[in-house]
Formats: sequence, C-alpha cells, structure tokens
Amino acid sequence: MAKLTITQTRSNIHNNPHQKGTLQALGLGKIGRKVQREDSPQLQGQLKVVTHLVEVEGSK
Repeated sequence: MAKLTITQTRSNIHNNPHQKGTLQALGLGKIGRKVQREDSPQLQGQLKVVTHLVEVEGSK
C-alpha cells in the first residue's frame, strides 16, 4: 500500500468535537505538523471528515 503524508494546514478551533477527535486520532493537532500513514479505507474515511483542515501528499 502507498504511504500518504498528511499535513495540518488549518486550525481546529471552532470545529465540531468529531473533527477535533479525528485530527487527534491521526496524530495531528498543531498547524504544520506532519504524519505518514499507510493508505487504507479507514484512513480515507478519516480524511474525508477533515479534508478542509489537512493537505495530503502521495498517491491515492
């Protein structure tokens, strides 16, 4: 499977608790923080929830 690099580009202030929890589960929480994750259907679902807060690099 492909590795994806996920970077938080926007703040999670004023977002609902579900989106904040998703960012925390991804290992993010501060603007500019990056994590690498293996691509999976579960990860794609998480990214759909916070697509407006993160930037994803890598093949999908």
